[in-house]
This record gives sequence, C-alpha cells and structure tokens, in this order.
Amino acid sequence: MKKKLILLGISSLVILVLDQWTKGYIIKAFQYGESVDVIQHYFNITYVRNYGAAFGFLSTIDASIRDTFFLLMPPFAMTVILFMLKMTPDYDKIRKMALCCVFAGAMGNYIDRLRFGYVVDFLDFHYYGQWAWPAFNVADISIVCGISVLCILEFFPQKEKSTT
Repeated sequence: MKKKLILLGISSLVILVLDQWTKGYIIKAFQYGESVDVIQHYFNITYVRNYGAAFGFLSTIDASIRDTFFLLMPPFAMTVILFMLKMTPDYDKIRKMALCCVFAGAMGNYIDRLRFGYVVDFLDFHYYGQWAWPAFNVADISIVCGISVLCILEFFPQKEKSTT
C-alpha cells in the first residue's frame, strides 16, 4: 500500500498544483463572466462559477441542501477511491493511475468549494452560436479521464498476471 500512497501523493500533487494554479490565474486575471477568444468560434477562456456538479447539475436546488451535499460527498467519494486503490493489485498500474486522477480531481474541486462555495471553471468550448459545452477546469479533466479509463477497463478487462 505504501507504493500506492506514494503514487497517489505525487500524482495528486501534480494535478492539484496545475488545477489550483490555473484557477488562481483566472480569478486574478479575469472579472467574473469575462471571456477571451482563444480560437474564434470554438474556444474561449471564460471565468464561470459553478455552484453545482458537472454541467451545473444540482445548481438550482436549495442552497443549504446543495452546499451540504457538496461538502459531504467529496470526502465520501475520496474514501471510496482510497479503498478501491487499496484493493487494486500492484501490477494494475493503469487502474491505479486512473483512481489517482479521479481522487486528485475531486480534491481540486473540493478545495474550491471550501474556499469559495463554488468551483471555478474556465475552459469554454463551443461551435459558433449553435453549440456550447459547459465550461470546465483541470480537475474536471482529471476526473473525466480517470473515470473514462476505469470504464474502459471494466469493458475490456486485463488478464491477471500470474504470481508464480
């Protein structure tokens, strides 16, 4: 378990530093709601405050219920991830890294909720005025990548390595 915790610590530190640094930059350099074209008609940097979960899910429910949920759920999820990491065989490096990505992303967004009461999002993809993807951040990328890899591993299980 010691090697797994070292992997978790190092990967989480890298992801958290990148996540919190980018969010800090956005908070200092942008006014809330300000948007700058990076690739016209396709990609902007836009300072958004997300009071809900992914894609603003649950952002419109009563604030006391929403805030309580989002303060209790991440520690629970991170505890489950730690348990899953403990149960993951040492040879399953891809699964271990995916779990670390989900853990670090959850922690990055949880830090925002503790500091501000919302999550800072800023990566804004769209297609002209016809299609827009909800804004997201580095922690969200980490979570989505980790969960995607975990799903792929469930659909295409690896053969267990022999211990003999």
